[in-house]
Amino acid sequence: MRIKTCLLTICLLWGTDAEVLAAPKKDRPYYENRGEIVWEVPTEEKLIALTFDDGPDPADTPQILDLLKQYEVKATFFLIGTKAERYPELVQREAAEGHELANHTYRHTYFNKKIPERRIRDELTKAQDAIHRISGQKPHLFRPPGGYYNETLVQTAKKEGFTVIMWSWHMDTLDWDTPGVNKITSKVLNNVRNGDIVLFHDYVEGKTETIEALKKILPELKQRGYRFVTVSELLSYRKLSPVKQMER
Repeated sequence: MRIKTCLLTICLLWGTDAEVLAAPKKDRPYYENRGEIVWEVPTEEKLIALTFDDGPDPADTPQILDLLKQYEVKATFFLIGTKAERYPELVQREAAEGHELANHTYRHTYFNKKIPERRIRDELTKAQDAIHRISGQKPHLFRPPGGYYNETLVQTAKKEGFTVIMWSWHMDTLDWDTPGVNKITSKVLNNVRNGDIVLFHDYVEGKTETIEALKKILPELKQRGYRFVTVSELLSYRKLSPVKQMER
């Protein structure tokens, strides 16, 4: 009897292990293959998408917009809802000048711990309502602050009609940490690839270095033949994976 019990226990354990091994690991490849999170869109064309987080900001955003206009660059701005409400004229200017507006939560909430779905939805919908009310645009792209994500976040964003957008890992400029203009510049110019999504910020604590870096980055990338597109434009070049095709 004892032998049978031991054998049954071993079989149950093996079965459990097999189920665990069979379960998909929900990391970058899992979400990337399903099209639920995007880090970049590799293309044969020389396309690049510049993104700016944490704005709008009355000091930095206008200068960035001036530079983008000077070099005829369209970018994607991931807006914080409370700041959009505080500086509606900047949101309206971004929209009027052809830039894409995207959602970056209402209060810049980090999702690096377990947060209920209702709170995630609240952060998304409040920011969405603010941006739509001010600009007339309804964003369909969402970037979680700090790049923190989990299954609940991804599925809640999906239910609300958003695609989660990150950034190319080799294109995190760390400009929020003010590492120096040369470091920001070299990070982009030395690592650029077709289809990259570049992470900048149009608000940082203290004096920004992003603007001076952009003065070097924009003309150089144009000289190399890169075309600047919004994230949504870049997504149109994305090839559907078999998983995504089956879901459709």
